[in-house]
Amino acid sequence: MTYQVLARKWRPKSFETLVGQEHVVRALSHALATGRLHHAWLFTGTRGVGKTTISRILAKALNCETGVSATPCGQCDACRAIDADRFPDYVEMDAASNRGVDDMAALLDRAVYAPVAGRYKVYMIDEVHMLTGHAFNAMLKTLEEPPEHVKFILATTDPQKIPVTVLSRCLQFNLKQMPPGQITGHLARILEAEAIPFEPGALRHLAHAANGSMRDALSLLDQAIAHGAGQVHEEQVTLMLGTVGDDHLYAILDALAAGDADALIAVADGMEARSLSFDAALQALATLLARVALVQFAPTAVADEGERAQLAVHAGRLDAEYLQLAYQIAIRGRDELALAPDEYTGFTMSLLRLLAFRPEQPSPGAPPVGGGPDGAVRKPPVPSVPPMAEKKAAPIPAVAPAQTPAAAPRPKPAADVPPWESLPPEAAIQLPDLVSPRGDRERDEDVAPPLPQEPIAQSDPADGETTVAAAFARGDWRGTVQALGLSGLARELAQHCEWIDCADDKLRLRLSDIYRHLLEINRALPARIESELARALDRPVTLHIEIGVIAGQTPAQRDELDRRERQAQAVAALERDPFVLGLIERFDASLGENTVRLR
Repeated sequence: MTYQVLARKWRPKSFETLVGQEHVVRALSHALATGRLHHAWLFTGTRGVGKTTISRILAKALNCETGVSATPCGQCDACRAIDADRFPDYVEMDAASNRGVDDMAALLDRAVYAPVAGRYKVYMIDEVHMLTGHAFNAMLKTLEEPPEHVKFILATTDPQKIPVTVLSRCLQFNLKQMPPGQITGHLARILEAEAIPFEPGALRHLAHAANGSMRDALSLLDQAIAHGAGQVHEEQVTLMLGTVGDDHLYAILDALAAGDADALIAVADGMEARSLSFDAALQALATLLARVALVQFAPTAVADEGERAQLAVHAGRLDAEYLQLAYQIAIRGRDELALAPDEYTGFTMSLLRLLAFRPEQPSPGAPPVGGGPDGAVRKPPVPSVPPMAEKKAAPIPAVAPAQTPAAAPRPKPAADVPPWESLPPEAAIQLPDLVSPRGDRERDEDVAPPLPQEPIAQSDPADGETTVAAAFARGDWRGTVQALGLSGLARELAQHCEWIDCADDKLRLRLSDIYRHLLEINRALPARIESELARALDRPVTLHIEIGVIAGQTPAQRDELDRRERQAQAVAALERDPFVLGLIERFDASLGENTVRLR
């Protein structure tokens, strides 16, 4: 007997056996039960989700000899003929190969005649979006007011290409992609009925590879049965698909929890030896990390108890915040594969990045992370800094600050008040992260609050109360811009201009060529600046901006110089602070200058 592929052998023949698409089945069943039958239906959706299958079941429901109902008998001559593709009143037309106006005219000419053997003539036009414009126009009138014995079923994978005049004449149903869980369950039922041994993990790989298409899943299942000589095993399926097995992914998580770089590289080498896809590996790893995080926050969301138990082991060993970072690293690593020298290098660097950003970095000789008897993560003890009032128990060595003529003496705090609590509210330097020998970054609140900022002289003689008129009179373009209060691109343009001269209220500014684009983005910006100047000075001002080499300094350049000067003074203030010096001495730490932020 000729072998029949699983996709045809197990095609659903009734709404009860249809997998998924419950929203479509419910609507059609109610319409059939109540007799409210539309003359045209449009089914949209990707390949293999059931468009043709539903149209055949609907044709049987309309022509079953037992009557119109949502449960055709499947045994009468009409039902068997439709299943066997030999019912004269059910016509499937492929619009990809019959797309012209002549093909459509021939179909419509036949539609006017009464059915030969059934109750209705049902015309199913597949990939209807392939019809030409003239073919669509030819069918419009018949589609809107067909004979009572004619029903149209249109199917397409691209509804955007169908004219709105056709869409408005149809009831539209969007068929969804099948979730992996539904595909896995259906494949398992088929294999049990076929008495074929299988492993659940293999079906999960097939379901993910099908990408929502049940027909693709059944075709892959046929291939897997042939590849496994009548059996469906996970290892054989992963080899067939070229996908990464769960053993590789869980080995990566084990290596990350143990901080074992050699094990991570071994996983990458094993994947390269089997020619597995590194892109698919990073995608699968991101999915697994998301599932682990899901178990941490919402365990009941993972329905499979076996999978949930397996994920729970890693959920207890990996920090929740680190999982979020690891997910981002996996996603970003996949995007960067195309930029890497080769995929193996890009994949191994992603693995090493995952290892480098682990929150625990034990010193040599310390027990591995997650080495507790219950497998839970054990953070090494963090040496605590004693309160200032308890210095006698664990004193911090005092280091005398370097005395300079510019250094202002600090006010002496009260005996029972920590020095930082006696500081004025305008103290503006944020203490940077301090790095201990273990590599752990201590939080600011665990070490010390912000330290005071040394007084910094303003580079501009004008203070915040300077008016536009005062700054403009002395030729201070920076002060003028600050007092004007410009915003957006107008401020950006003014900040990068240099004052040349001003005679008879005709102001000349110079803009560097590298900022010429500011004028090209919006040519109305000079007029806006001119208008703001005229309003502030209460007299008309003419503004001219020329392109050239900056001879002096623009406001933007002055602001950057001031910022660098204040940054340097802030770093110097921290380097002289006894408390910071004590922490550096105690923990052999260092001060990261780029982490000092000015408020």
